[in-house]
Amino acid sequence: GAAPRRYDPRTMSPLLASLVFLAAVPAHPAETHARANQAALVRELVEALSIPDVAADKANIRRKAEFLRGRFEARGFAAEILETTGNPLVFAEMKATGATRTLLLYAHYDGQPVDPKGWKQESPFKPILRRGRMEESPAEIAGLGALAAYEDDWRIYARSASDDTAPIIAILAAIDAMKAAKTMPSWNLKVILDGEEEAGSPSLVPAIARYRDRLTADLMLILDGPIHPTLRPTLVFGARGNLTAEVTIYGPKTGLHSGHYGNWVPNPGMRLAQLLASMKDESGRVTIPGYYDGITLTAEDRKALASVPDDEAALIKLFSIGSVDKVGASLQEALQYPSLNVRGLSSSYVGALARTIIPDTATAAIDMRLVKETKGKDIQAKFLKHVEAQGYFVVQNRDASDEERLAHPKTARIDFRGETNAYRTDPSDPMSVRLTTALRKAFGAEPVRIRTSGGTVPIAPFIEALGFPAVSVPTVNFDNNQHGENENLRLGHFFRSVGIIAAAMSLEP
Repeated sequence: GAAPRRYDPRTMSPLLASLVFLAAVPAHPAETHARANQAALVRELVEALSIPDVAADKANIRRKAEFLRGRFEARGFAAEILETTGNPLVFAEMKATGATRTLLLYAHYDGQPVDPKGWKQESPFKPILRRGRMEESPAEIAGLGALAAYEDDWRIYARSASDDTAPIIAILAAIDAMKAAKTMPSWNLKVILDGEEEAGSPSLVPAIARYRDRLTADLMLILDGPIHPTLRPTLVFGARGNLTAEVTIYGPKTGLHSGHYGNWVPNPGMRLAQLLASMKDESGRVTIPGYYDGITLTAEDRKALASVPDDEAALIKLFSIGSVDKVGASLQEALQYPSLNVRGLSSSYVGALARTIIPDTATAAIDMRLVKETKGKDIQAKFLKHVEAQGYFVVQNRDASDEERLAHPKTARIDFRGETNAYRTDPSDPMSVRLTTALRKAFGAEPVRIRTSGGTVPIAPFIEALGFPAVSVPTVNFDNNQHGENENLRLGHFFRSVGIIAAAMSLEP
């Protein structure tokens, strides 16, 4: 194949370059084909990104669904729109002669909501091309979609550029390359595109009963998320779930003058701080009884976790942190346990608005990442029991009355907001092994195999309901600003993704 395309340290910040292991992984033939046809490929991507795709924008979501249906149909897929109680699904199928197995590819065609004021361009849905990362103030390049060639370190800035439109267009490019090389997959291919993933995929699981015959398969590939920074082909076998909660501690019924009543009226901000401190020890381990129950890592598990080539020292430097929590022996091991994160705090005012009062309430927003061995209902019950053990009378999903606040020394309100369980496919499952083998043979190197990713995907119930193995094949750059302003896609990753997806589709019969 052609010479490998990599991050170029000369065009990167030194800190980012230190995170990247320039692995000598050769280009897959499908990547070479994509590069040879990059003008048309980027033009198709830009056309897709120019359709607004926020889930709440029903008209444009349907327009994008129809656009993608047409793109798959043009490649020879039997493609259709599947109606749901919410946004439509896009379904496409291509059968292989004599195939006995079926591969289902999942991606989502919606993007996160946008605040245009935070974007350094006219609109998040008018893609632009820049020479690099926004942090480096890269120059804009005119002619996006009309150029003959694109450099690897150039980036397209647009909503859903990396999350998750690029992998969908890469599927199409992979099929183009495989047709040109007369090396079509030996498995039947199915594609399902979700139009509500960024809104929690509420219509996806209910649609299974209606469309189960179309969704049956032997293995599902989830095309979402960032590839490992080494740029080595990456397989992720699971994702953590999530349980969110808000805890409000009550103080006086109204804010009181801290000079007149300090030392006499309890401060809810201080009580909240003490409550949160009771939930973790100095090493960062959760102290809620039973929080880690049921989790056992075998020697084989730890060996697999240690094989992930993370550069933790570089990450520590990037984040400017003086120490790390000791929940696990490494970053990968830490992700195998449920976490407890304070994601926001609120109590009266700070800065120029600060005033000398005892606040009436203090609130903490908390997320608890779940793993396969832990269920949201169990963690919720343990969390509630711990708060009560600290002497609190707890009300749920409502305000405490004056009578309840008077009757108890300490009163708290807890609102559990939402729950998504984790999923994990066994890396030793025969289908997992087939996929690993396909990537190893295609690239001549062992893929990075991640047991569990730290983030949460709302399709976990979809995976559970279908009942066959699911593995993520991430491809985009890890510094893509997904879910934030100025989301971007590095084009070197995009071209390489075509080869990775083609390799993943080339499973042996």
